[in-house]
Amino acid sequence: MTLAYTIAPGRGNTDLILEGLAANLSNRGLRCCGTVQINTEPADEGPCDMDVRVLPDGPVLRISQSLGPSARGCRLDPAALEVAVGLVESRLAAGADLLIINKFGKHEAEGRGFRAVIAQAVDMDLPVLVGVNALNRKAFEDFAEGLAIHLPPKRGALADWVLDMVRARLADA
Repeated sequence: MTLAYTIAPGRGNTDLILEGLAANLSNRGLRCCGTVQINTEPADEGPCDMDVRVLPDGPVLRISQSLGPSARGCRLDPAALEVAVGLVESRLAAGADLLIINKFGKHEAEGRGFRAVIAQAVDMDLPVLVGVNALNRKAFEDFAEGLAIHLPPKRGALADWVLDMVRARLADA
């Protein structure tokens, strides 16, 4: 199966691993498609700002909303997320060696966001690597219908899996 996911313990660690992996794979000549998340710590003690970089070379989009210091709950800007989804869809159609999605989050768990892009890439037999948090793991596993493999949150293990999948795909072509 060409669908895998990883979960790294600690806030923002999956983001850092996937961002480094995408850079490493791009440096090896692979055409990466998808998104990686970049968190920016604010000057005050509030929550971080969340941006995604559309692979391979941008743009960087702010996907978090500033809701004020007393706000609680989800700060995701759904409109910005959908812009990222549209950009990834068009880049996927233009050709890629793999798809990396920074997070299967609440939007995806509810049937929106990157779900269709993930399914499209799997249908194309592209390797797909998704970051998942513990909160949405069950929803991701339901979506994947038991076909996704869980990989350790180690850049080397993730790179090995991607490279094995890309080689297998090229051998079948």
